[in-house]
Amino acid sequence: MILGFAALAPVALVLLWPYSPAAGIAVVWLSHMLVLYPTLRANAQWLGPVVTRFATTRKEIWLTIDDGPTDDTAALLDLLDRHSVKATFFVKGVLAEAHPERVREIVTRGHSVANHTHTHPSGSFWCLLPRRIGSELDECNRALERITEKAPRLFRAPVGMKNPFVHPALARRNLRLVGWSARGFDGVLTKPADVVARIAPRLSPGAIVVLHQGRDASVEIVEQTIVAAKERGYEFVIPTDEQLLAP
Repeated sequence: MILGFAALAPVALVLLWPYSPAAGIAVVWLSHMLVLYPTLRANAQWLGPVVTRFATTRKEIWLTIDDGPTDDTAALLDLLDRHSVKATFFVKGVLAEAHPERVREIVTRGHSVANHTHTHPSGSFWCLLPRRIGSELDECNRALERITEKAPRLFRAPVGMKNPFVHPALARRNLRLVGWSARGFDGVLTKPADVVARIAPRLSPGAIVVLHQGRDASVEIVEQTIVAAKERGYEFVIPTDEQLLAP
């Protein structure tokens, strides 16, 4: 419906222009906004389902870590072991190809890996055409399959942005789009306390926490987030596919 409205909006502009140019412009503006909002709003469901929570009856949350594998992967894995936490790493295919041993170590330690595109085109993924989207998905999938001998089931878009071509591409590859419930903006904020202060109030049973690796304070931020969540009685789990929820 959104795409149909966007396609018909120019026609409406032509038809309305002799009578009310403002009305015609308003129709075109609204059609653009209806496409732009779900594109830029990570958890918006208008273009297709986005997993934002998981079903649980316990105080459990899911830690997801984006943008690896980077040089701090070993330190992060040691940290997760110390706190008995399991996490899902949404990895870039190009980094996985460059450091397959890091990906294998993630899996060996009991964590899971998922698709975060091959080259992480964060500035342009929202406006890519179907062929490029498919290439980003396929190349990352192939890299992870070669390393882990297992096809990824989950995908997170760079910066959470998407467009009308993303969900059809995911459906053809049996991938599910994963968003988040609690975000600390650790790609921008550098003080761990500031990140934790944003995440902590958003924690609830079944929440998905998104953090990143590869930044100067990534390891400290992950640790302080884990400590804050456990102080509030939460445990970290990797949910099954059946538990994943899209409102």
